Amino acid sequence: MTNYKIAVIVGSLRRDSFNKKLAAALIALAPADFTFELIAIDHLPLYDQDDDANQAASVKDMKAQIANAQGVLFVTPEYNRSIPGVLKNAIDQGSRPYGQGVWGGKPAAILGISPGALGTSMAQQHLRNILAFLDMPTMGQPEVFLQMKDGLFDEAGHIGPASHDYMQSWMNKFTAWVKKIAG
Repeated sequence: MTNYKIAVIVGSLRRDSFNKKLAAALIALAPADFTFELIAIDHLPLYDQDDDANQAASVKDMKAQIANAQGVLFVTPEYNRSIPGVLKNAIDQGSRPYGQGVWGGKPAAILGISPGALGTSMAQQHLRNILAFLDMPTMGQPEVFLQMKDGLFDEAGHIGPASHDYMQSWMNKFTAWVKKIAG
């Protein structure tokens, strides 16, 4: 049986991030032939083209983790109607130097959670534009724009009963997407 490794990038640094909680709850819904690895992006230096010839060890490590994955799951909040700067920085670091990016061809999916009624719709749309440029086939449906509400997570931090079937269906579609694209 093939084991698929998924890199998970959370676009929030906050200790009690809703998106970190969502990522952990989603991982618990994955089938046995999938493993998920949270990729730390908080220690990456700001992207500077002058560093392309001598990338920091933290950048090389992140790029190696992405290169070894069969897919990428982005779980991100929305800041000012777009993606957080820390997420954009990680994407830029992974795409450089030109011609040596690690994103191309990796199947991806995007979701996020926010206290606002629109969830993370604008951030997801901006991220889709970026991933299209990077040649990452991105799952289009179902889109998930979650609003943080009581009951979304149970006491143990898992997806609560009211949303469990929907989120399980989302995870099933994501894993099928990865298998279709990654082979």
